[in-house]
Amino acid sequence: MSHFTELDAYLFGQGTHYDIFRKLGAHPGKENGQDGFYFDVWAPHAKEVHVIGEFNGWDEQASPMYRVKPDGIGVWECVIPNPSKGQMYKYLIHGSNDEKIYKADPFAEYAELRPGTASRLWTTDGFKWSDSAWLKSRMDDTPYYEKPLSIYEVHPGSWMRHPGTGDDGFYTYRELADRLVSYVVDMGYTHVELMGISEYPFDGSWGYQVTGYYAPTSRYGTPQDFMYLVNAFHKKGIGVILDWVPAHFPKDAHGLADFDGEPLFEYADPRKGEHPDWGTKIFDYGKPEVKNFLIGSAINWVENYHIDGLRVDAVASMLYLDYGKKDGQWVPNKNGGNENLEAIEFFKHINSLMTGRYKGFMMIAEESTAWPRVTGSVEDNGLNFSYKWNMGWMHDFLDYMQLDPFFRKDNHNKMTFAMSYNEYEKYILVLSHDEVVHLKKSMIGKMPGDEAEKFANLRAGYAFMMCHPGKKLLFMGQEFAQTHEWSEACELSWYELENPRHRAMQNWVKKLLHLYRKYPAFYEQDINWNGFEWINANDSYRSIFSFVRKSKDGKQNILCVINFTPVAYPDYRVGVVSREKHTLILDSDELEYTAEPTAKKRKKKSFTPEKQSCDGKDYSIAYPLPAFGVALFTFDYDVK
Repeated sequence: MSHFTELDAYLFGQGTHYDIFRKLGAHPGKENGQDGFYFDVWAPHAKEVHVIGEFNGWDEQASPMYRVKPDGIGVWECVIPNPSKGQMYKYLIHGSNDEKIYKADPFAEYAELRPGTASRLWTTDGFKWSDSAWLKSRMDDTPYYEKPLSIYEVHPGSWMRHPGTGDDGFYTYRELADRLVSYVVDMGYTHVELMGISEYPFDGSWGYQVTGYYAPTSRYGTPQDFMYLVNAFHKKGIGVILDWVPAHFPKDAHGLADFDGEPLFEYADPRKGEHPDWGTKIFDYGKPEVKNFLIGSAINWVENYHIDGLRVDAVASMLYLDYGKKDGQWVPNKNGGNENLEAIEFFKHINSLMTGRYKGFMMIAEESTAWPRVTGSVEDNGLNFSYKWNMGWMHDFLDYMQLDPFFRKDNHNKMTFAMSYNEYEKYILVLSHDEVVHLKKSMIGKMPGDEAEKFANLRAGYAFMMCHPGKKLLFMGQEFAQTHEWSEACELSWYELENPRHRAMQNWVKKLLHLYRKYPAFYEQDINWNGFEWINANDSYRSIFSFVRKSKDGKQNILCVINFTPVAYPDYRVGVVSREKHTLILDSDELEYTAEPTAKKRKKKSFTPEKQSCDGKDYSIAYPLPAFGVALFTFDYDVK
């Protein structure tokens, strides 16, 4: 009896075999009472398929595979008795033109360490999870968008390294569990987003050219080691998001490209099946089996590895047939448009499935265009993502922050514009790895002025980001103002924390993150105007922004005042929306945040509104606002 049944074939052919990763690939089983491994691979264009590996001496004739019924599905199978866990293997495929093709297993759970390209026999069984409390909390009844979400984006291979080692110096998954987890908890993030976990051959791709969609990269250990890391995060109350790349895949000989001698996972027409700029292949979203392959990958990360969300890379490249292409390099859809109708259907399918099947799970779109209703419901013709990266906000924010303060008054709208469309989608404000590479400069390097002014500018910028509606993402190293651009080839410049200014910046970001989590006003009403009110959105001449973040119950609202110029205002007055006492909870001019000799410790923390009109309000408070100063106040008001 075949391991891959007719029912499996039917569901796979419909694109709805949600346990496909338990059938295709290599899995332990019994044949005639004898222990062994079943091997199943999808290769419909192949004339012959053989399994070769350490268990048969890489003999190309020792382990032939046979087509399972029905023949038309194109699945090949064989059983090999008593192979050993960890042994390497590949599929030898005889293509339609009789060429020999050596391929890694698309469904492999583990891979040979690069530069090797073989798959390894493995199972994800045996790990004892202890994260039930976390999983239960993820599934509570509070809507996910009313919860805090502050993400630390991490490239594990370059976060921290062992010095003077010959194995790249990578921390293992288990070592990261000891160091990274405690750091994330201490800083106050709610989640990590891990880059480059799905297996990939080339370090310089950062993990965005994937060959193993079901395998955690062997660079840092085994699948169980990766489980250990996820479990460690969860036990400390930190969610884990993975970068996931269904947009394209590389042309590496051992990978998915021309898998059985012909285009299989990719569109056959190169005008649909290739990214000219990236040199990669595009998945054929019209094939049920290909959609099933990708859906199965997503489900695998949840069910086998307890992942809490997927950040979907390069969504725009999937939605538009002409993305990155010139005339003649793309084919219109059946309606004559540039939308990839098959990719749209795929997104609706997978997003509805993942968020419906796994309560509290997030699907996050890196979508860089104005495509409508990315986070809208399928019923409203939306794509049903949980969140969208707000790339528009990011570009406007960075454009503004890089300006000399003298010119900011003429670009004031760059910082206010995002609120005009805030209700259109559920947004994450991002300062990702993409903004600190390829000569774009580090975050501190983008800031104008001398060294002290650079740090002051960045403090104000981070405060604006943390106070602005939308969830948050910062890339590693930005929290302590790493001076140089990020490189995957070396660890972060942790030595810079010996510099008081860098240490003070880390303190500042840490304080902002903890305040963000402490006060629901910062996150529970992100997506509507009930949670936000401008005090003065038009103070362009002074380049000062003042606004209020509101809680649902009217308690512990936040008044935010941020000065983006080097001009201090000893008698600054700001309008208020409540006559209740305002308590200063954050002052950017304190020594632990500035490391400057001019720092001051404010003795006065409580401010009672006075009946003096300001900013269109009847009442106001006066506060000495420093150059590039940030002041946050809490206050209550009656919501009735």
